[in-house]
Amino acid sequence: MSGTKLYCVIGQPLGHSLSPLIHNQAFAETGTEGVYLAFPQTEEHLAAFFEAMRILPISGCNITLPFKVRSMDYVDRVSERARRVGAINTVYWQDGALVGENTDVTGFMAPLLGRKFRQALVLGAGGVSRAALAALQELGLERICLANRSHDRALELAAEFGTDCVPWEQRGEVNCDLVVNATSLGMKGAREDDTPYEAGFFTGRTGLAYDIVYTPEQTRFLREAAAAGWQTQSGVAMFVEQARAAFALWTGVPMPAESAYAAVRRALAERG
Repeated sequence: MSGTKLYCVIGQPLGHSLSPLIHNQAFAETGTEGVYLAFPQTEEHLAAFFEAMRILPISGCNITLPFKVRSMDYVDRVSERARRVGAINTVYWQDGALVGENTDVTGFMAPLLGRKFRQALVLGAGGVSRAALAALQELGLERICLANRSHDRALELAAEFGTDCVPWEQRGEVNCDLVVNATSLGMKGAREDDTPYEAGFFTGRTGLAYDIVYTPEQTRFLREAAAAGWQTQSGVAMFVEQARAAFALWTGVPMPAESAYAAVRRALAERG
């Protein structure tokens, strides 16, 4: 085990995370000596974690909520993409320096590559919305519009990214062929039966409904979109592809895609 490198994910909470599952599976499949663990953190211990990352050393880490923004303060530099997003979700070593990257952008874009969309509506103004907005800008859509229950927060984020913004009550009036749920509505738990977009909003046009949520894979948002004739995309692809991008940064080895998707879907099915 002397050559085994340590990788991890930090956040709070982490009980639901499937990251250890697919990364450890990828280490085994590719013959890469590594182990990936979940390290729950608290705000007051975040700085200490990054000190430990340098001392142990930890060869790479993922960052999830609520530390994607604050963690930028503890790395040596961040990529241009991560700076544009204003958050990091992956840290790796390069020439002795800790580098922050945002592979959420890569993950979000993956299922959209090769497809043409004109106008997108992003629902929500949290951390994942930043990755979605940056990705959509890279894809070159004609118009990107943001809506959030807190309109002031949406206005602030839209101004930062230079996108349009509409009040939450007017989100159904936005003419778009791509609707992105970047809220937690529909996630397994207390809000599982909720949706950020009323079923009637889908009528009269077609497009793609893209849900960042992947537990469950088929949310109410996606079911109602499909019933209205829209194509749908679950958050499983974004989750797997951001992990594959991080794995490649750390190891230089591609994470096998087919088995990663299969492992995630199997785990989701077991959770019910």
